[in-house]
Amino acid sequence: QVQLVESGGGLVQAGGSLRLSCAASGRTFNSYVMGWFRQAPGKERDFVAAIMWSDGSTYYADSVKGRFTISRDNAKDTVYLQMNSVKPEDTAVYYCAAVRGYYTRSPSGYDYWGQGTQVTVSS
Repeated sequence: QVQLVESGGGLVQAGGSLRLSCAASGRTFNSYVMGWFRQAPGKERDFVAAIMWSDGSTYYADSVKGRFTISRDNAKDTVYLQMNSVKPEDTAVYYCAAVRGYYTRSPSGYDYWGQGTQVTVSS
């Protein structure tokens, strides 16, 4: 069974940086797409970024392009989200997700989810 465990959330000042980690286990992930999503209170869960585990292709939401970077460490089965130049509007619970095969920005397209990690950006 696939397990995803996020870590690295916390409180950061606007303009600062934070790195989230997602440790994956239970499968060989070569054929998987790994995504990061976020959900602010009272809002829908939104796509942030995704990476194809096989070739490292990356995809970003326009709101984070140029500020966030998604990457993976094959040896550790871990996906990262480096968050730079954070803004108060980046405040949300961040979730790691996985799906086998195809890239999608829709949360409903992902089969596996972590428990989430809170990111709070103060102004």
